[in-house]
Amino acid sequence: MKNKKMKVFIGRVTGTKMAKTAVVSVERVVIHPLYKKRFKRDKKYQVHDEFGTQINDVVKFTASKPYSKTKKWKILEVVTAETIKKDKAAKTAKAESVVKAEKKGETK
Repeated sequence: MKNKKMKVFIGRVTGTKMAKTAVVSVERVVIHPLYKKRFKRDKKYQVHDEFGTQINDVVKFTASKPYSKTKKWKILEVVTAETIKKDKAAKTAKAESVVKAEKKGETK
């Protein structure tokens, strides 16, 4: 069996009303394929929480064993502001490189 690196998400806690569960919202920037306008999309995940996070905490989480029907994610750590800036800068640079590559492909 191959060791695949698990996808790691960074999101903001939006709800903690359930026992050992947090609702985490993850925002991503999408570029419209025709008009090239950027807009935000968000998705909510139910995440297993053993850290006792509060609303508006920023957390890093990954996939894990299923804890229940909808809870298949586990919090790795509560993230600081510096880590968020580095990750967003890397994602933005990657998105811009994809757009540039698409424009080069269209001009040929």
